[in-house]
Amino acid sequence: MNGLDHMLCVPCPAGSPPMHDSQCQRLLNNIPGWELVTIDNVVLLRRTFRFPDFNEALAFTNRVGELANAEGHHPELVTGWGVVTVSWWTHSIKGVHINDFIMAARTGALISA
Repeated sequence: MNGLDHMLCVPCPAGSPPMHDSQCQRLLNNIPGWELVTIDNVVLLRRTFRFPDFNEALAFTNRVGELANAEGHHPELVTGWGVVTVSWWTHSIKGVHINDFIMAARTGALISA
């Protein structure tokens, strides 16, 4: 993952602009399975993970929650039977920041953990 999964989040200064599309596209190539989506004019990173049952999906959700709390950066998590959809964006800038790519990479790494 080109090291993104080993990086820590950095403070996002107030008033920072969201990342440009060209920056996002370059980083997106380093986090397989993730996509950029726009909801209510906000760009975010989203990926759906599949599991054999609800218990494994819930366990993954909890691991993502622990990771998020450790970094103080929290995603939207939607958990269902055998599926977890994770969305990362930086609320304060209404878009994506390098932190979101870091957390997406670290989230993906939880699968192999």
